[in-house]
Amino acid sequence: MAGAELTVAMHKDASIDGIFRALSDPTRRSVVERLSAKPSSVSELAAAYSMALPSFVEHLKVLEGVGLVRSQKVGRVRTYELESKQLKLVEDWLSKQRSIWEGRLDRLDSYLLSLNKEKSK
Repeated sequence: MAGAELTVAMHKDASIDGIFRALSDPTRRSVVERLSAKPSSVSELAAAYSMALPSFVEHLKVLEGVGLVRSQKVGRVRTYELESKQLKLVEDWLSKQRSIWEGRLDRLDSYLLSLNKEKSK
């Protein structure tokens, strides 16, 4: 892998690591699910959780920091919306892993079938 390709791959891995870290918290996963339906203000999002507003805002900052959500402030209202481009990174990574493991399991299945055929001879 060339230097530039390695740098891009390392950056992509770091992004995926941050996204998984952000989604490891149930509150943040729930916020992402809610934002997949529609953009919402901080107060609309926070109303569903029994925590202090500053604590809830920290969750939003984590999500925004890894690029899963973006915010816009109009007047005194900050609205958050889902940034699906980052979710696509994770989806692509998971698809690749699924493909790798399906191939491994198919090869294992073939191997076990061949062993069974040899045993039954």
